[in-house]
Amino acid sequence: MKQILILLIVFAAGMGLSVEAGLLGPLGENVGHMSATLCIFLVGSLLLSLALVFARNRSLPQLFAQPRWMLTGGVLGPVYVVVITTTTPIIGVGATMVAILFGQLGASLLLDHYGAFGVQKQPVDRYRFGALILIALALWLIH
Repeated sequence: MKQILILLIVFAAGMGLSVEAGLLGPLGENVGHMSATLCIFLVGSLLLSLALVFARNRSLPQLFAQPRWMLTGGVLGPVYVVVITTTTPIIGVGATMVAILFGQLGASLLLDHYGAFGVQKQPVDRYRFGALILIALALWLIH
């Protein structure tokens, strides 16, 4: 039951990403892609700062004591947002999201297969590879 709830939450978050892409495309066209990206991160940073005030487990000193490579994930968020901001008006929300999903699943399978970054190893089998092929097919069909 817990896993179903988690999957529903992740599903809802995925829906939110599509809505975000739909909003960012026109915003980027109107104010510039970098300005739209900055806006998203400023609003998000303000909301997270407010949430951090009420969070039970917060330890900013420990955050900055971590190896620097762990903090490089912060670079990927803006890259992702700039990409969806610039591509959504050109290829549409659906194709953008399926292409992102294809990239996410491909990278995820590699990370799982090799146990990268300390995740539990999960070998790529024919079912997982088949899922990747089906998403590639979906991208071809939707684009």
